Amino acid sequence: MSMARRKKDRRQLPLLEKAADIFDLPVDVLADLPKLEISGCRNLLMENHQGILEYGTEEIDIGGGKVIVKVKGQDLELRSMNANALTISGLIFSVEFIF
Repeated sequence: MSMARRKKDRRQLPLLEKAADIFDLPVDVLADLPKLEISGCRNLLMENHQGILEYGTEEIDIGGGKVIVKVKGQDLELRSMNANALTISGLIFSVEFIF
């Protein structure tokens, strides 16, 4: 991603926050960002994903629009997936966001 685009994305965030307040919507929905819910260190639910980019038992990379989500752990498994959400189980060590 170019430097100019990153600056543009940062400038848009305050506008998105204002729009989210006006329409009573989460900012992540308007910004096309994923929503993650982690239960302990064993389950991860990700909504608003854009597919699996890389899959293994120790790392799963997921497209999230403007971000790549890297889930690292042990015995990772994709439990369910549909067009809107996916669930990963296993021992989750870390979740990294790459912009």
